[in-house]
Amino acid sequence: MPLGNSSEGTIIFLIYRIHLRHSHSEYTMSTQLHRIDLNLLVYLDALLRERNVTQAAHQLNLSQPAMSNGLRRLRDLFDDPLLVRTSDGMTPTERALELEPQVREVLMHIEQAVQPRSAFAPEQAQRVFRIMASDYAESTLLPAVLGKLRLQAPGLTLDIMTPSDVSFLDVERGKVDMVINRFDSMPQSFHQIHLWNDSFSCLLSPENPVLEDFTLENYLLAKHIWVSKTGMGVGVGVDPDDVQRLGWVDSALARLGKKRQIRVFTRHYQAAMTLAEQNDLIVTLPTRAALLKRNNPRVVLRNPPLDIPPLELKMAWSPLLQHNPANRWLRKLIADTAREMDNKPPLP
Repeated sequence: MPLGNSSEGTIIFLIYRIHLRHSHSEYTMSTQLHRIDLNLLVYLDALLRERNVTQAAHQLNLSQPAMSNGLRRLRDLFDDPLLVRTSDGMTPTERALELEPQVREVLMHIEQAVQPRSAFAPEQAQRVFRIMASDYAESTLLPAVLGKLRLQAPGLTLDIMTPSDVSFLDVERGKVDMVINRFDSMPQSFHQIHLWNDSFSCLLSPENPVLEDFTLENYLLAKHIWVSKTGMGVGVGVDPDDVQRLGWVDSALARLGKKRQIRVFTRHYQAAMTLAEQNDLIVTLPTRAALLKRNNPRVVLRNPPLDIPPLELKMAWSPLLQHNPANRWLRKLIADTAREMDNKPPLP
């Protein structure tokens, strides 16, 4: 598809800027401009993301020799090795690190320029969306999203991945369409929106003796289940003494100079809610998750005997997918669904 005048001018300017910065003069740059093959910029982007010739070739469905030839041409074009083999694998040179954000910017403009102008047709679409979601988001938000998808886009399939399945790099590369969770931090390049805030509730057995006088003092004397899965990536073991990393509940207690007795650590809300059926354990978790068990006679819900700041649920995605019509459609559907649910709190 031909590029529009505005987009084409922007792309040419960006390519010009890359060569002007890395050439000895405008004359040198102008004599090299005819040598630019946009495919080489795609190769360079993949190589700098993967830091591995074979993996970069696999990402672009190329043979390894074709990618090696592309790297040779890139080295000739920029008069720099770009990637050097070290004990840590292929390491980018200083020039390559300077080029990386500029090349990515060019490719993003190209992707935006050649994006189909026709709107995404959900009722006709046949594709898979990959969404990373905590089991909190999976059990509270996604059922309503799926209900809308079945009506509006029956040919779409959701591949719901856990936070441990996904890294920030996977999201940046566009291998995952979007991520839904609570995040302590996130790369600045990611796009993100707020979905909702959620308060906290306690879930415990009706036979738990602490119910006779559910005060902060007795709450601290009881035994607790800790549950959380913030952000993404493979988790590590929990240090019970590292209050700052334990999350909302324990940070709130620490501000009061208090500490609870945690006997079970889990990253799964559903598992925590099941364990709360035991008559000596309390789980303090987001209210929307706790209310999923409101009809379970083996547990009761109570307000925590302390103030806990609300949980913020967010959705984030790669800048590479910002202008993708299908992605934009699904992001809007999810955001609209979350807004509707937030305006109609679940019944207690």
